[in-house]
Amino acid sequence: MASSHLSLLLPLLLLSLLFIDHPVQCDDEENLLNGINKYRASLNLTALVKNENADCFADEMADQFNDQKCSNTTGSNTVPGMEPDFENYPKLLSKCHLNISDTRDGMILPACVPDLVTTQLLSNYTQSQYSQYLNDSKYTGVGFGTEDDWMVVVLTTSTPGGSFAPYNAASLVSKTSLIYYLLFLLLNFFFL
Repeated sequence: MASSHLSLLLPLLLLSLLFIDHPVQCDDEENLLNGINKYRASLNLTALVKNENADCFADEMADQFNDQKCSNTTGSNTVPGMEPDFENYPKLLSKCHLNISDTRDGMILPACVPDLVTTQLLSNYTQSQYSQYLNDSKYTGVGFGTEDDWMVVVLTTSTPGGSFAPYNAASLVSKTSLIYYLLFLLLNFFFL
């Protein structure tokens, strides 16, 4: 009897081990977010909050750095004006259901650190040209994306031009309110 229960539990145990997520990336992102927020707190700035749409876009941007090696001219070491030009930028936005008008005030900050060592990543953001953006109180949200040795931080604002609100949110609200309005009319027809 005990062996039959064990024979049933063993395959389930093995399957559960296969489906366990290894939260290494999430830990890196959480540690970086905590470090950035501690840095901002030391400057009497509000903490950045996670923005799912910025996360999506940061992931798409990080994918663009796939197989690009770290050098003295990549990431936070890039000379302003020499950043890579992404011809497929509109396509990257559409994958996350974003419009350029809702992202224009945001900031994309790629950094390359071998093995994504959190302390070095934090230094790349707080002790480089990127610190001017982290020091700015207009940024209220953040998203993270990783690819190989690359971390992409996307900063968002609370303004319409940097909120990273999905473009279909307004249409969803209008469709939902239309349904409620029609339902209200229908109920009035039957009960009045």
